[in-house]
Amino acid sequence: MLGKLTLSAIPYSNPIIMFGVGLMVLVALSVLGAITYFHKWKYLWREWLTSVDHKKIGIMYLILAGLMLLRGFADAIMMRTQQALSYGSSMGYLPPGHFDQIFTAHGTIMIFFMAMPFIIGLMNCMLPLQIGARDVAFPLMNNLSFWLTAAGAMLVNVALAIGNFSRTGWLAYPPLSELHYSPGVGVDYYIWALQISGIGTTLTGVNFITTILKMRAPGMKLMRMPVFAWASLIANVLIVAAFPILTVTLGLLAMDRYVGTHFFTNALGGDPMMYVNLIWIWGHPEVYILILPLFGVYSEIVPVFSGKRLFGYTSMVYATVAIGLLSLLVWLHHFFTMGNSPGVNAFFGITTMIIAIPTGVKIFNWMLTMYRGRIRFETPMLWTIAFLITFTIGGMSGVLMSVPPADFVLHNSLFLVAHFHNVIIGGVVFGIFAGLSYWAPKIFGFKLNDTLGRAAFWCWVIGFYVAFMPLYVLGFMGATRRMDHYNVPAWHPLFIIAWVGAMIIFTGIILQIAQVVVSIRQREQNRDLTGDPWNGRTLEWALPSPAPAYNFARIPIVRDRDAFWEMKQRGVALKSSTFVPIHMPRNKAAGFIIGGFAFLFAFGMIWHIWWLAAVCLAGVLGTLIRHAFDDDRDYYLGAEEVRRMEDLHGRVQAGSV
Repeated sequence: MLGKLTLSAIPYSNPIIMFGVGLMVLVALSVLGAITYFHKWKYLWREWLTSVDHKKIGIMYLILAGLMLLRGFADAIMMRTQQALSYGSSMGYLPPGHFDQIFTAHGTIMIFFMAMPFIIGLMNCMLPLQIGARDVAFPLMNNLSFWLTAAGAMLVNVALAIGNFSRTGWLAYPPLSELHYSPGVGVDYYIWALQISGIGTTLTGVNFITTILKMRAPGMKLMRMPVFAWASLIANVLIVAAFPILTVTLGLLAMDRYVGTHFFTNALGGDPMMYVNLIWIWGHPEVYILILPLFGVYSEIVPVFSGKRLFGYTSMVYATVAIGLLSLLVWLHHFFTMGNSPGVNAFFGITTMIIAIPTGVKIFNWMLTMYRGRIRFETPMLWTIAFLITFTIGGMSGVLMSVPPADFVLHNSLFLVAHFHNVIIGGVVFGIFAGLSYWAPKIFGFKLNDTLGRAAFWCWVIGFYVAFMPLYVLGFMGATRRMDHYNVPAWHPLFIIAWVGAMIIFTGIILQIAQVVVSIRQREQNRDLTGDPWNGRTLEWALPSPAPAYNFARIPIVRDRDAFWEMKQRGVALKSSTFVPIHMPRNKAAGFIIGGFAFLFAFGMIWHIWWLAAVCLAGVLGTLIRHAFDDDRDYYLGAEEVRRMEDLHGRVQAGSV
């Protein structure tokens, strides 16, 4: 009846895990109790859980990402503490198997369930506002994408309490991830969490590509789009190109484990190297899926806080496109040491060096934008300057490893860990915080507390350098990654320093939580930032903060790359007494229901509860069929709206508007 699931799946004997589980359950019960006490269930259901408003979905993505940041960073603190305590005869406080689960969960959570939701959340909140659209092209699909991502995140956390998580690293290389070497349910949790969330991410990519290409305001040609819109477009093209590869790869691995095929084993013609190629054909574009939208964020922040137009808009766009194309041609540099021919290694080494060129173009454009500008060192700009310095260091270490002979020495060492975190934290995480502090009034309706924001910024930056610069040194000294214990006395002081850096970052996270709490309490004092109450008469995208229930009662006409600035220079009136009634999609429960069924389906597959998996799969299909017969206007903004937009585009081109 319950497949492989028994009471022994709950790790009663591990006090660390049980403490974590108890803490998570206590927090969850407290939240549920507060919602019940204040009678907010109906409000949550109507206004948030079933919402198809891109702004509310974006905020839910941001909340999910923030929670998963806390979980992923808890894993990081545990790893650094273990390495600092395991010295000489002391083996630390974590058993090796538990340590393996922690570093696997840390990488999986931070990439799939922290960075990706943060970025998609920012795109949801700001992209339709930037291009003059009333919502995304497929609002219900947007809701479904979120709940599939949330279902995957929940599976990763359930693995903490029931069974165990994968111990194979965040990319689950065979043969270690094959059934013979990983007979438990950990790899299955990994497979199904990524499959479900990956499908949601692919749908997001389709949604945003359609939105950008088909729903721009009249007159907004591609070369008039904001750079953030361009960066989002290329990132979503990479999502649609790369994530189906991940889906197929994990599907083949699942078949190896469930039905005994041999795609990635040495038996019957299988080949583990095929998995490595496939996972990195997805994996390296994924790095640029993460960083490109944040390049767009920096391109929005630098001109504003420099008091100048962005230098080199055209070259910035072409550099973004070039990075997207080249990101598909460099995957093999992740395994230079695995027996490839010199010609193959040389090709991928050269393409890896070439991809640094358009990235350098962007950095010089940002610096030239700041040159002779009136720079205001506010919190978003501080994050941006820290990014320029930190990301450049990480990029140079990456170019070093693009040389195959150097990579032979540094591969699988802590130098690689330092490089990866140098570009991900210095580029992606700093960019997320820059975007949140910059766009907070548009997203939440109030500005984040600047004093606490600056304090958190300095903790993050100082903590990062203290935590990861020692890993560069340890990598040069020969320390390999993924080890819970090192027996070289000379290395131990550097691990202590790295632990101190992690604690400084932890202080920064505490300050950010305090920043959010204080900012919410101060929102009444920040009411002057919200502008006039929304009355449906705003002509252009200088919308009140936060943006209204629907973005534009009257679609703006774009005549310039910096259209808002251009309209103010021409003295164009920003208000009109005309009001245009519009249709907006109704809230729908389908996304929430399908997400719930998907979670239970995956849980049934993980524990071989076949009847549960079958019932939930039928529930997913039944829900899709049921809602397929609804009015299509509940799924997208309608053919009539698209035709009206195209007519406006034509009239703008003809000069009649």
